[in-house]
Amino acid sequence: MDGADPASGPFGAAVNAELDRREDFPAEACAALDSLGLPAHYVDARYGGRLRDMPELVGLQRAVARRDLTVAVAHGKTFLGAAPVWLAGRPDQAARLAGAVRGGAVVSWALTERDHGGDLLAGGLTARPVSGGWRLDGEKWLINNAGRSRYVCLLARTREGGGPRGFSVFLVDKDRLAPGAYRVLPKVRTHGIRGADISGIAFDGAVVGDDSLVGAEGTGLDTVLRTLQLTRVLCTALSLGALDHALDIAVPYARGRNLYGRDLATLPRVRRVLGEAAAALDVAGTVVDVAARAIHTLTPELALVSAVTKALVPNLVQDALDRITELLGVRGFLSEGFLDGSFAKLERDHRIVAVFDGSTAVTRNLAVDHFPSLARAWRAGRADRAALPATLAGP
Repeated sequence: MDGADPASGPFGAAVNAELDRREDFPAEACAALDSLGLPAHYVDARYGGRLRDMPELVGLQRAVARRDLTVAVAHGKTFLGAAPVWLAGRPDQAARLAGAVRGGAVVSWALTERDHGGDLLAGGLTARPVSGGWRLDGEKWLINNAGRSRYVCLLARTREGGGPRGFSVFLVDKDRLAPGAYRVLPKVRTHGIRGADISGIAFDGAVVGDDSLVGAEGTGLDTVLRTLQLTRVLCTALSLGALDHALDIAVPYARGRNLYGRDLATLPRVRRVLGEAAAALDVAGTVVDVAARAIHTLTPELALVSAVTKALVPNLVQDALDRITELLGVRGFLSEGFLDGSFAKLERDHRIVAVFDGSTAVTRNLAVDHFPSLARAWRAGRADRAALPATLAGP
């Protein structure tokens, strides 16, 4: 799946450009990833999957994103939806979900709401206890794969007053809901990732069993925050793949374009733009590699590590993409013709990555909140020095 390969299959530039123009879901590409066995890598190895370490999953996500960001976002969402169950679910619950995901079932993760955005403590979707389970009422909005998924992992208010212990996570199997208990909201048109299923889901008296509760009642916020520590790192793989793809386009263009009687690639300004983009990719890749290893080796520090990684990498990559856009000139804005508009598409698609799973403002603020404890730890000389070699250098 080399990003420079112009193959006409489901990952081909022309195919994805046409899907983008029609705002159609990349179903054929996602089916191809299923046939390659990628869903097994979203499943914790404890439950029969192939997910043993996050660096490998980051690499796989990067490889898909290098071909097409919309496909990577659409397919990879299943890991985000399933991760809360791997972290906090009961073994029998996780085992059932694992079997479904390995078989190709799609899982969405529903956190945000139309009136409250990402303010989790303001969430209005409620789960009230009823005989044998819980009744769900309310909606989640701007949810990836809300319509195409079988399972929805969602955060619901389980105490009227809310608060840190007033929310719980539920894994909802839409196939088990009564007719009319839910409805999928209309697809939302977006600037980038136009083919992705970005929509929402509304519940009206949907009754789910007690076995749908993920973890103990009232622990939903904790589960979500721990999950975000994983998904923020994984999201940055999308940025790495985008810049891989951009350089796959820009370098051959510069080498093959003649300007003022010289190859574009020989001009100092052009060499600087490409060199700085390559350096940005190396820096971003190193940060992501360290963060992915830290998931296993520096787990207590992951709240800060994941926030810093998410705050830095998408913006570093976007800056490089902006400079490459200038280098390509008008070709960087064409939706057809030049490589079937591949660069214009990837640049549009990438802009949303900085918003996923905590915007830049959110993650920077989270990092700032850690400053007092970091200062105290520095003065006290506290550090897990034994974990640093494996975190920095890998196995």
